[in-house]
Amino acid sequence: MKRFLVVLVSLVMLVGLFTGCTQSASKGGQIDVGIVLPTKDESRWLADEAKFVELIEKNGYKAEIMYSQANSATEKTNVESLISKGMKVLIICPFDVAAAGSTVELAKAEGVHVISYDRLITNTDAVDYYISFASIKIGESMGQYLVDHALKDGGKGLNLYLYSGALTDNNSFDYFQGYWNALQPYIADGTFIVRNSAAAMKYKDKLDLTHEELYEIMQSVDTEWDMEVSKTLAEAHLTAAAPEEKDMCYIIAPDDDTCRAVSDTFAADSDVKEFRICGADGVEASVQYIIDGKQDMTVYCNPEIITTNAMNLAYELIDGKTPEGNDVTNNGKIDVKTIISDVQTVTRDNIVEIFFDSGRFDGNDYKNWEGISDAVKP
Repeated sequence: MKRFLVVLVSLVMLVGLFTGCTQSASKGGQIDVGIVLPTKDESRWLADEAKFVELIEKNGYKAEIMYSQANSATEKTNVESLISKGMKVLIICPFDVAAAGSTVELAKAEGVHVISYDRLITNTDAVDYYISFASIKIGESMGQYLVDHALKDGGKGLNLYLYSGALTDNNSFDYFQGYWNALQPYIADGTFIVRNSAAAMKYKDKLDLTHEELYEIMQSVDTEWDMEVSKTLAEAHLTAAAPEEKDMCYIIAPDDDTCRAVSDTFAADSDVKEFRICGADGVEASVQYIIDGKQDMTVYCNPEIITTNAMNLAYELIDGKTPEGNDVTNNGKIDVKTIISDVQTVTRDNIVEIFFDSGRFDGNDYKNWEGISDAVKP
């Protein structure tokens, strides 16, 4: 009997793993809100989950959170499972924004309100709302940071390395367009030379790129939002570069997780004497990197803002209200009501104010504050 129970428990755990369900805040079979996130392998989504759970526990509604683990088929299964539990509102961050269209159409057909969370589901009329951060501004903040420091550093022909998020994510294109908005004039005048993308240099004189042109550039620098892929890409680019093409480097990675992987890879190359590198999200694991100078800045996307907006919207919809957004975004088929949240640039100069004084992170958890001015010590 004991052996049977061990086997049974193991099977139950495996079923939970393959269905992608990691957190249920519903004690009964029926739920009000279903939440589907793309993967639990990135710290960004774990932070969002933690805030969702806090908000759910604070409120009387029943909700369930599931992960799709970067698989559109699992994502569809998750949504079908949530539909079967009677959810009224679906909050979904799609793994593949195009493939998710048919999945949310299943929910919409059952009368479920659909909130596209952080990433916009494209080419479907089954999306009621889109909630995200100012994606193009995120990219522009990273690009402008490098421009400002390049102008201080001086010179021409500075080595620039650009990395993108997954091609399946519309935010990746917005981020990259943001980079390009800030950097392109300085690529065109020769301040920067993009060393890891011939396609980027092909379009160096063009500011407004089409989706197809962005895709052409991004396909060779696509990290897939994955740290191992980022490391492999960076290693390949550094191996292909001449020593003078990596002496002093200016780098953008699309988020903090990929930024740490790329930072470590560049730091391990003996030909790289110095580099400046930007990331985004403001995740816990990157705080020490910023303190230690291994990452120059992050664009902080506060999960408390976006998750709160999403849950408040869900509750209003359940209560029969029809909220307005603060913007609209066309998804290729319809104009979707949109709620956009602002972002903050974080460097060593303001990390205490934004991360520690606010209570987001505890400064006592971090080390090596030497070199940071007394004004910003915790």
